[in-house]
Formats: sequence, structure tokens, C-alpha cells
Amino acid sequence: MEAQGETLSARKAAVLRAVVEGYISTTQPVGSSHVSEMADLGVSPATVRNEMLALEQAGYLSQPHTSAGRIPTDKGYRHFVDSLTDVSGTLGRSESQQVRAFFDTTHSELEQMLADTSALLADLTAYAALVVAPQHATATIRSVNLVDLSERLAMALVVYENGSVDKRTIELDEPANPVELARAAAQLTDLLVGYPASALRDRQKGHALSPLAARVLDSLAGLSDAEEQLYVGGAASVAGLFDATETVRSVLGILEKQLVVVSLVRDIMDRGLTVAIGSETGVAPLAECSLIVAPYEVAGQPVGSIGVLGPTRMNYPQALAAVAVVSQKLGDRLSSP
Repeated sequence: MEAQGETLSARKAAVLRAVVEGYISTTQPVGSSHVSEMADLGVSPATVRNEMLALEQAGYLSQPHTSAGRIPTDKGYRHFVDSLTDVSGTLGRSESQQVRAFFDTTHSELEQMLADTSALLADLTAYAALVVAPQHATATIRSVNLVDLSERLAMALVVYENGSVDKRTIELDEPANPVELARAAAQLTDLLVGYPASALRDRQKGHALSPLAARVLDSLAGLSDAEEQLYVGGAASVAGLFDATETVRSVLGILEKQLVVVSLVRDIMDRGLTVAIGSETGVAPLAECSLIVAPYEVAGQPVGSIGVLGPTRMNYPQALAAVAVVSQKLGDRLSSP
């Protein structure tokens, strides 16, 4: 993804990596003496300064104010991220154990599990974490059950292969007895199991159903229109990630807009990106942010996505490793019976 096929010499790449890693760890502009110590290039400080100047002129680094040090630009971060090869070992032992213990012990319903997963990912990275729930429209229905709540009130429970559950409370025109509920549930099971929610309306046509089953099916017809649910963990940590109050306010404002965030995550993944840096997000209030995303899969099929949102100076290797591990474990957990 290097601009215009541009490449860097090994020494320039090493200098750039040292600046990025130094700035990520200290949040302060990085000087040539620090780069010389970190990069161990075996060249004079003057040569390092010349390389840093060349990187600045090429758009990889910038010099804030009159500081002698430099900081990475979005282009510099992009080169750094694209040059990462294996981040699997970046997650520490305690963090790996934390992830394993979480997924070994969680037995919550899907919604609670996804909310807890966003909190876990935020805790691992210290950034805001995003979990987009599985889409109902394309999810295959596993079972349909009816529960008697009162004389004229029943609950329909639709369970999907991806682990999600839909609940619909239905007001009945006539009192229903257990036999009628069981018969309606059996008809709906024969009609819907094995089909996605998007097929509900088509499946409704041309089938002789009991009045109760037809009433329930009518109430379920809007399932495929439901918006994808977003769970955000660690939003409070955003306040400590940016220097400017206005930036914090803008980022928090975006995180509150579920449709915007879900669309953003989908757009980044549709573009084939794992990391969107600064202006690459395409959302002006996130110009100082980076977003790392990954899908999670059930039975080999992507059903939802997770991600972390932080400043462009985020610890990319650690955040990438955390997102990769959590997405894998979440998919494994949802795939297990």
C-alpha cells in the first residue's frame, strides 16, 4: 500500500521504525540521538539526521513546532504498519491467559457475550473497542420456539446458527392453549429452519398455517430489517488518549452514532484494509485516529466484526495481536455447540 510504488532503503526504514516506536512509547518527538540508540545502525548521528530530514521531505515524518525531534505522519505510520510481518507474539502471557479464561468461562447469551467481549478488548488495549453483532438478514435460523407468557401474550424465540437470538413478544387475538402453541411452533419450525431471516417474507407465501402461526410469522417478518447492533467498550478511556478536548468530544460523538461506526467498519473491510490510519477512515472527526478491524467467523463464514479505535500513535503490533486473538476466540466460542 506504499504510495506510488515508493520504497525505502533498509536504513531509512530502520530510522522510520525507530521514530514510530519511540513516539508510540513516549508520545514525545523523537530526536536523532534516540534513533541512533534504538536503531543500532552503526552510522554517525549526522547520517541519522540526514536520513530523518530525507524522510521528512518525503512525507513520512514531520517536525512539530521548533522541536528538534520528529513525529510520524499518517504516511509514516502506514509504512510502519505495512512492514509488520508477524505480530502473533506481541500479546503478553498474562493478556493471552486473560483472553483464554474469558472465553473458557463465559456462558452468557450472545448480546451479553458481545458486550463483555468489547470490554475485554478495551481492557487489553486501553483503546475504545468495537464489536459488531452478527447480521440477522443472512443468518440461518436454527430453531423457533413459542413460550406462553399469559392468556393473550406469547414470546417467539428465534435462534440462529451464528448464536444470536431474537425475541418477539406477541399479543394474541384469542387466548392460546399449550397445544395450539406447540402446533404453531412445529409449523414455523418446518417452514423456517434452515432459511435466513431475509427469506421470511417469501416463505410466508403459499403455506397453510394456523391463525396463531400466521400471527407469529407476521410479527417476525421485520427481522431482516433490524440494524446491526454495535457494542462499544472503553469509551471512557478516549478522554486520556488525545491532548485536545475538542478531539475527545468529536471522537466520542462518532462512537455514539451506531450506524456511522458500523458503516465505517464495513467500508474499511470492504476496501481490504485491516488498519485505517487518520484520513484513511474517511471520517473527518477521526483524522487523528486509527482503526484496526477484523472479522469473526462461525463455521468458516464471517458473521460480524471487531475492532479498536485509538490515536494514530497507537501501539499497532499489540493492538493487531489483541484484535486477531479475540476475533479468533470469539468465532471459536460461537461455533461451539
